[in-house]
Amino acid sequence: MNRKQLTQFLETEFQQVADDFEIILSQSKSLQVIMRISDKHLRPGGTVSGPSMFALADVAFYLAILEKIGPKALSVTTSATINFMRKPSNAPLLAIPKIHKLGKQLVVGNVMIYAVSDNHLTSPIASASLTYSIPPVKA
Repeated sequence: MNRKQLTQFLETEFQQVADDFEIILSQSKSLQVIMRISDKHLRPGGTVSGPSMFALADVAFYLAILEKIGPKALSVTTSATINFMRKPSNAPLLAIPKIHKLGKQLVVGNVMIYAVSDNHLTSPIASASLTYSIPPVKA
């Protein structure tokens, strides 16, 4: 799936969160996802909440999978771990997903999350490891 197809899929299947995310392709053609930060994503003190960063990691990895296998909406997270490394401000966040193994039933990879400040990336603020289950092909 290309950027336009992924964006349309997100708007159709997940309209409740689609406005939070922008899908981009880097110059190296790798998928990246930006999360637009608003008050609903902030904890007291003005930092982005852990659940918001987890949502970004999960959506970014899901879209990376769909980019490779097509619109299989029933692909689901089976395992996820997130490590928070730095406290982010309320700047937009950028997720860079990487698939390490794309099998017939499972997909394994990670997502690095950065804050975007003045069009520059900060040091990583979070790292997530994810495994997804792909729905079986019906005979």
